Amino acid sequence: MYEELSGRSETVECGLDEEACRLVLKRLRELQGGEFGWVRLVDPAEGELEELADLLGLHRLAVEDALQAGQRPKRERFGDVQAVALKTLWYVEQERAVETGELMLFVGPRYVLTVRHGTVDPTAEAARRLAADASMPRFGPLAVLHAVLDVVVDAYGDAAATVRAELERLEDRVFSASRVDHTEDIYSLKREVREFRDAVQPLVPVLTGLLSGVGDQDRASKVEPYFRDVADHLQRTETEVRTLDELLNAVLGAQQARVGTWQNDDMRRISAWAAIFAVPTMVAGVYGMNFEHMPELGWTFGYPLAVGLMATASGLLHRAFRRNGWL
Repeated sequence: MYEELSGRSETVECGLDEEACRLVLKRLRELQGGEFGWVRLVDPAEGELEELADLLGLHRLAVEDALQAGQRPKRERFGDVQAVALKTLWYVEQERAVETGELMLFVGPRYVLTVRHGTVDPTAEAARRLAADASMPRFGPLAVLHAVLDVVVDAYGDAAATVRAELERLEDRVFSASRVDHTEDIYSLKREVREFRDAVQPLVPVLTGLLSGVGDQDRASKVEPYFRDVADHLQRTETEVRTLDELLNAVLGAQQARVGTWQNDDMRRISAWAAIFAVPTMVAGVYGMNFEHMPELGWTFGYPLAVGLMATASGLLHRAFRRNGWL
Protein backbone atom coordinates (compact mmCIF):
# COMPACT_ATOMS: atom_id res chain seq x y z
CA MET A 1 0.00 0.00 0.00
CA TYR A 2 1.48 3.36 -1.05
CA GLU A 3 0.76 6.93 -0.12
CA GLU A 4 1.32 9.03 -3.21
CA LEU A 5 2.38 12.31 -1.60
CA SER A 6 4.64 11.01 1.17
CA GLY A 7 5.90 7.93 -0.70
CA ARG A 8 5.42 5.87 2.45
CA SER A 9 4.48 2.23 1.97
CA GLU A 10 3.19 -0.67 4.02
CA THR A 11 3.79 -4.30 3.09
CA VAL A 12 1.55 -7.22 4.04
CA GLU A 13 3.04 -10.67 3.43
CA CYS A 14 0.28 -13.17 2.70
CA GLY A 15 1.93 -16.49 2.06
CA LEU A 16 -0.68 -19.12 2.91
CA ASP A 17 -2.21 -17.16 5.78
CA GLU A 18 -5.92 -16.76 4.96
CA GLU A 19 -6.31 -14.07 7.61
CA ALA A 20 -3.55 -11.99 5.97
CA CYS A 21 -5.20 -12.42 2.56
CA ARG A 22 -8.52 -11.26 3.97
CA LEU A 23 -6.71 -8.26 5.43
CA VAL A 24 -5.28 -7.42 1.98
CA LEU A 25 -8.74 -7.57 0.39
CA LYS A 26 -10.13 -5.41 3.19
CA ARG A 27 -7.37 -2.82 2.77
CA LEU A 28 -7.92 -2.74 -0.99
CA ARG A 29 -11.62 -2.04 -0.44
CA GLU A 30 -10.78 0.76 1.99
CA LEU A 31 -8.20 2.58 -0.16
CA GLN A 32 -8.48 6.33 0.36
CA GLY A 33 -7.77 9.16 -2.04
CA GLY A 34 -4.02 9.53 -2.53
CA GLU A 35 -3.41 5.82 -1.88
CA PHE A 36 -2.95 2.86 -4.19
CA GLY A 37 -2.19 -0.82 -3.72
CA TRP A 38 0.15 -3.22 -5.42
CA VAL A 39 -0.68 -6.94 -5.21
CA ARG A 40 2.10 -9.34 -6.23
CA LEU A 41 1.12 -12.94 -6.99
CA VAL A 42 3.35 -15.89 -7.90
CA ASP A 43 1.80 -18.77 -9.88
CA PRO A 44 -1.64 -18.18 -8.33
CA ALA A 45 -4.39 -20.77 -8.27
CA GLU A 46 -7.54 -20.03 -10.21
CA GLY A 47 -9.61 -19.44 -7.07
CA GLU A 48 -7.10 -16.97 -5.61
CA LEU A 49 -7.06 -14.84 -8.74
CA GLU A 50 -10.82 -14.94 -9.23
CA GLU A 51 -11.39 -13.52 -5.75
CA LEU A 52 -9.10 -10.61 -6.55
CA ALA A 53 -10.64 -10.25 -10.00
CA ASP A 54 -14.09 -9.83 -8.49
CA LEU A 55 -12.83 -7.13 -6.13
CA LEU A 56 -10.79 -5.28 -8.77
CA GLY A 57 -13.29 -5.69 -11.58
CA LEU A 58 -10.97 -7.60 -13.92
CA HIS A 59 -12.37 -9.00 -17.14
CA ARG A 60 -12.70 -12.80 -17.39
CA LEU A 61 -10.40 -12.90 -20.44
CA ALA A 62 -7.75 -10.97 -18.54
CA VAL A 63 -7.91 -13.54 -15.73
CA GLU A 64 -7.47 -16.37 -18.24
CA ASP A 65 -4.40 -14.66 -19.72
CA ALA A 66 -2.89 -14.26 -16.27
CA LEU A 67 -3.43 -17.90 -15.33
CA GLN A 68 -2.19 -19.44 -18.57
CA ALA A 69 1.51 -19.17 -19.24
CA GLY A 70 2.65 -18.79 -22.84
CA GLN A 71 1.39 -15.29 -23.60
CA ARG A 72 3.41 -13.18 -26.02
CA PRO A 73 4.22 -9.58 -25.01
CA LYS A 74 1.11 -7.48 -25.58
CA ARG A 75 -1.01 -4.62 -24.23
CA GLU A 76 -4.79 -4.62 -23.89
CA ARG A 77 -7.43 -2.45 -22.27
CA PHE A 78 -10.41 -3.72 -20.33
CA GLY A 79 -12.42 -0.64 -19.42
CA ASP A 80 -10.29 1.49 -17.11
CA VAL A 81 -7.81 -1.38 -16.57
CA GLN A 82 -4.70 -1.67 -18.71
CA ALA A 83 -3.21 -5.17 -19.03
CA VAL A 84 0.44 -5.61 -20.06
CA ALA A 85 2.00 -9.02 -20.66
CA LEU A 86 5.77 -9.36 -20.97
CA LYS A 87 8.51 -11.95 -20.64
CA THR A 88 11.20 -11.96 -17.99
CA LEU A 89 14.56 -13.15 -19.26
CA TRP A 90 17.98 -14.06 -17.96
CA TYR A 91 21.03 -15.92 -19.30
CA VAL A 92 22.40 -18.94 -17.43
CA GLU A 93 26.11 -19.08 -18.28
CA GLN A 94 26.65 -22.58 -16.82
CA GLU A 95 24.03 -24.01 -19.17
CA ARG A 96 24.64 -21.47 -21.96
CA ALA A 97 20.89 -21.00 -22.18
CA VAL A 98 18.39 -18.15 -22.12
CA GLU A 99 15.71 -18.81 -19.51
CA THR A 100 12.39 -16.99 -19.70
CA GLY A 101 9.44 -16.39 -17.43
CA GLU A 102 6.26 -14.36 -17.75
CA LEU A 103 4.77 -11.39 -15.99
CA MET A 104 1.26 -9.98 -16.33
CA LEU A 105 0.46 -6.50 -15.03
CA PHE A 106 -3.03 -5.07 -14.49
CA VAL A 107 -2.95 -1.33 -13.93
CA GLY A 108 -6.16 0.18 -12.59
CA PRO A 109 -7.02 3.62 -11.22
CA ARG A 110 -6.05 2.74 -7.62
CA TYR A 111 -4.16 -0.53 -7.85
CA VAL A 112 -1.62 -2.66 -9.70
CA LEU A 113 -1.81 -6.44 -9.84
CA THR A 114 1.22 -8.43 -11.03
CA VAL A 115 1.06 -12.16 -11.74
CA ARG A 116 4.43 -13.88 -12.19
CA HIS A 117 5.36 -17.23 -13.71
CA GLY A 118 9.02 -18.23 -13.46
CA THR A 119 11.88 -18.24 -10.98
CA VAL A 120 13.20 -14.71 -11.46
CA ASP A 121 11.22 -12.00 -9.67
CA PRO A 122 11.62 -8.50 -11.18
CA THR A 123 8.90 -7.13 -8.89
CA ALA A 124 11.15 -7.41 -5.83
CA GLU A 125 13.77 -5.12 -7.41
CA ALA A 126 11.01 -2.80 -8.67
CA ALA A 127 9.62 -2.51 -5.13
CA ARG A 128 13.11 -1.73 -3.83
CA ARG A 129 13.53 1.04 -6.40
CA LEU A 130 10.17 2.54 -5.49
CA ALA A 131 11.13 2.48 -1.82
CA ALA A 132 14.45 4.17 -2.61
CA ASP A 133 12.81 7.04 -4.55
CA ALA A 134 9.97 8.58 -2.55
CA SER A 135 9.11 10.92 -5.44
CA MET A 136 7.93 8.17 -7.78
CA PRO A 137 4.75 7.05 -5.91
CA ARG A 138 3.21 10.45 -6.70
CA PHE A 139 2.53 9.04 -10.16
CA GLY A 140 0.25 6.41 -8.63
CA PRO A 141 -0.04 2.95 -10.21
CA LEU A 142 1.92 4.18 -13.25
CA ALA A 143 4.98 4.38 -10.98
CA VAL A 144 4.75 0.62 -10.37
CA LEU A 145 4.31 -0.06 -14.10
CA HIS A 146 7.40 2.03 -14.87
CA ALA A 147 9.50 0.41 -12.13
CA VAL A 148 8.67 -3.13 -13.30
CA LEU A 149 9.30 -2.31 -16.96
CA ASP A 150 12.58 -0.61 -16.06
CA VAL A 151 13.82 -3.67 -14.14
CA VAL A 152 12.78 -6.10 -16.90
CA VAL A 153 14.40 -4.03 -19.67
CA ASP A 154 17.59 -3.62 -17.61
CA ALA A 155 17.69 -7.41 -17.28
CA TYR A 156 17.36 -7.66 -21.07
CA GLY A 157 20.39 -5.42 -21.46
CA ASP A 158 22.44 -7.47 -18.98
CA ALA A 159 21.49 -10.69 -20.76
CA ALA A 160 22.41 -9.20 -24.15
CA ALA A 161 25.86 -8.23 -22.81
CA THR A 162 26.39 -11.76 -21.49
CA VAL A 163 25.32 -13.33 -24.78
CA ARG A 164 27.69 -11.03 -26.70
CA ALA A 165 30.58 -12.11 -24.45
CA GLU A 166 29.66 -15.75 -25.11
CA LEU A 167 29.54 -15.04 -28.85
CA GLU A 168 32.99 -13.45 -28.78
CA ARG A 169 34.41 -16.52 -27.03
CA LEU A 170 32.75 -18.71 -29.64
CA GLU A 171 34.27 -16.59 -32.43
CA ASP A 172 37.74 -17.09 -30.91
CA ARG A 173 37.23 -20.86 -30.92
CA VAL A 174 35.91 -20.89 -34.49
CA PHE A 175 38.90 -18.96 -35.84
CA SER A 176 41.52 -20.76 -33.75
CA ALA A 177 44.09 -23.10 -35.28
CA SER A 178 42.34 -26.21 -33.96
CA ARG A 179 40.25 -28.21 -36.38
CA VAL A 180 37.13 -28.52 -34.23
CA ASP A 181 33.65 -28.21 -35.72
CA HIS A 182 31.65 -25.75 -33.56
CA THR A 183 28.51 -25.84 -35.71
CA GLU A 184 26.44 -27.39 -32.92
CA ASP A 185 27.54 -24.70 -30.43
CA ILE A 186 26.67 -21.97 -32.93
CA TYR A 187 23.22 -23.40 -33.59
CA SER A 188 22.62 -23.73 -29.85
CA LEU A 189 23.53 -20.10 -29.19
CA LYS A 190 21.53 -19.00 -32.22
CA ARG A 191 18.48 -20.79 -30.85
CA GLU A 192 18.89 -18.96 -27.53
CA VAL A 193 19.23 -15.62 -29.30
CA ARG A 194 16.03 -16.33 -31.24
CA GLU A 195 14.24 -16.98 -27.96
CA PHE A 196 15.71 -13.73 -26.66
CA ARG A 197 14.47 -11.92 -29.76
CA ASP A 198 10.97 -13.38 -29.36
CA ALA A 199 10.82 -11.81 -25.90
CA VAL A 200 12.24 -8.40 -26.78
CA GLN A 201 10.95 -7.61 -30.26
CA PRO A 202 7.17 -7.77 -29.56
CA LEU A 203 7.62 -5.55 -26.50
CA VAL A 204 8.89 -2.59 -28.57
CA PRO A 205 5.47 -1.65 -30.02
CA VAL A 206 3.88 -2.36 -26.62
CA LEU A 207 5.92 0.42 -25.00
CA THR A 208 5.14 2.75 -27.88
CA GLY A 209 2.06 4.68 -26.88
CA LEU A 210 1.75 2.74 -23.62
CA LEU A 211 0.25 5.76 -21.86
CA SER A 212 -2.32 6.49 -24.54
CA GLY A 213 -5.83 6.27 -23.18
CA VAL A 214 -4.78 6.59 -19.55
CA GLY A 215 -7.51 8.31 -17.58
CA ASP A 216 -5.36 10.89 -15.81
CA GLN A 217 -3.69 12.55 -18.78
CA ASP A 218 -1.99 15.18 -16.61
CA ARG A 219 -0.26 12.50 -14.58
CA ALA A 220 0.51 10.51 -17.72
CA SER A 221 2.19 13.50 -19.35
CA LYS A 222 4.42 13.96 -16.30
CA VAL A 223 5.50 10.32 -16.14
CA GLU A 224 5.88 9.95 -19.93
CA PRO A 225 9.60 10.94 -20.01
CA TYR A 226 10.37 8.02 -17.69
CA PHE A 227 8.61 5.60 -20.04
CA ARG A 228 10.40 7.10 -23.05
CA ASP A 229 13.70 6.38 -21.30
CA VAL A 230 12.70 2.74 -20.78
CA ALA A 231 11.56 2.51 -24.42
CA ASP A 232 14.92 3.89 -25.56
CA HIS A 233 16.79 1.25 -23.54
CA LEU A 234 14.55 -1.44 -24.97
CA GLN A 235 15.15 -0.20 -28.52
CA ARG A 236 18.90 -0.37 -28.00
CA THR A 237 18.62 -3.90 -26.64
CA GLU A 238 16.41 -4.96 -29.55
CA THR A 239 19.02 -3.59 -31.98
CA GLU A 240 21.74 -5.45 -30.08
CA VAL A 241 19.78 -8.71 -30.27
CA ARG A 242 19.30 -8.31 -34.04
CA THR A 243 23.03 -7.64 -34.36
CA LEU A 244 23.83 -10.79 -32.35
CA ASP A 245 21.58 -12.82 -34.65
CA GLU A 246 23.33 -11.44 -37.73
CA LEU A 247 26.78 -12.06 -36.23
CA LEU A 248 25.82 -15.65 -35.48
CA ASN A 249 24.80 -16.07 -39.12
CA ALA A 250 28.22 -14.76 -40.15
CA VAL A 251 30.04 -17.03 -37.68
CA LEU A 252 28.02 -20.01 -38.90
CA GLY A 253 28.97 -19.19 -42.49
CA ALA A 254 32.62 -18.86 -41.49
CA GLN A 255 32.51 -22.21 -39.69
CA GLN A 256 30.98 -23.92 -42.71
CA ALA A 257 33.62 -22.33 -44.95
CA ARG A 258 36.38 -23.58 -42.65
CA VAL A 259 34.91 -27.08 -42.67
CA GLY A 260 34.86 -26.95 -46.48
CA THR A 261 38.50 -25.81 -46.48
CA TRP A 262 39.48 -28.68 -44.16
CA GLN A 263 37.74 -31.14 -46.47
CA ASN A 264 39.51 -29.70 -49.51
CA ASP A 265 42.85 -30.00 -47.70
CA ASP A 266 42.09 -33.63 -46.89
CA MET A 267 41.11 -34.36 -50.48
CA ARG A 268 44.31 -32.76 -51.77
CA ARG A 269 46.41 -34.90 -49.42
CA ILE A 270 44.54 -38.03 -50.45
CA SER A 271 44.91 -37.14 -54.12
CA ALA A 272 48.62 -36.40 -53.71
CA TRP A 273 49.33 -39.73 -52.01
CA ALA A 274 47.20 -41.53 -54.61
CA ALA A 275 49.31 -39.94 -57.38
CA ILE A 276 52.53 -40.94 -55.62
CA PHE A 277 51.43 -44.56 -55.28
CA ALA A 278 50.10 -44.63 -58.84
CA VAL A 279 53.64 -44.55 -60.31
CA PRO A 280 54.97 -47.72 -58.63
CA THR A 281 51.60 -49.36 -59.25
CA MET A 282 51.91 -48.60 -62.96
CA VAL A 283 55.49 -49.83 -63.23
CA ALA A 284 54.75 -52.96 -61.24
CA GLY A 285 51.69 -53.54 -63.39
CA VAL A 286 53.75 -53.36 -66.59
CA TYR A 287 56.40 -55.78 -65.32
CA GLY A 288 53.82 -58.07 -63.81
CA MET A 289 52.06 -58.86 -67.07
CA ASN A 290 54.20 -62.00 -67.47
CA PHE A 291 54.39 -62.05 -71.26
CA GLU A 292 56.92 -64.53 -72.58
CA HIS A 293 58.68 -62.12 -74.92
CA MET A 294 59.56 -59.09 -72.76
CA PRO A 295 63.17 -57.87 -73.27
CA GLU A 296 63.69 -56.67 -69.72
CA LEU A 297 62.72 -59.97 -68.08
CA GLY A 298 66.08 -61.55 -68.81
CA TRP A 299 68.15 -58.47 -68.06
CA THR A 300 70.35 -58.58 -64.95
CA PHE A 301 69.70 -54.96 -64.01
CA GLY A 302 66.00 -55.00 -64.83
CA TYR A 303 64.75 -55.44 -61.28
CA PRO A 304 66.95 -52.74 -59.62
CA LEU A 305 66.17 -50.37 -62.48
CA ALA A 306 62.42 -50.84 -62.03
CA VAL A 307 62.63 -50.34 -58.24
CA GLY A 308 64.88 -47.30 -58.70
CA LEU A 309 62.46 -45.83 -61.24
CA MET A 310 59.54 -46.24 -58.84
CA ALA A 311 61.45 -44.72 -55.90
CA THR A 312 62.75 -41.79 -57.99
CA ALA A 313 59.38 -40.96 -59.51
CA SER A 314 57.64 -41.21 -56.14
CA GLY A 315 60.28 -39.03 -54.49
CA LEU A 316 59.98 -36.35 -57.17
CA LEU A 317 56.19 -36.30 -56.88
CA HIS A 318 56.39 -36.10 -53.08
CA ARG A 319 58.79 -33.16 -53.30
CA ALA A 320 56.56 -31.36 -55.82
CA PHE A 321 53.43 -31.85 -53.74
CA ARG A 322 55.19 -30.67 -50.55
CA ARG A 323 56.45 -27.56 -52.36
CA ASN A 324 52.92 -26.74 -53.54
CA GLY A 325 51.38 -27.26 -50.10
CA TRP A 326 49.45 -30.39 -50.94
CA LEU A 327 51.16 -32.48 -48.24
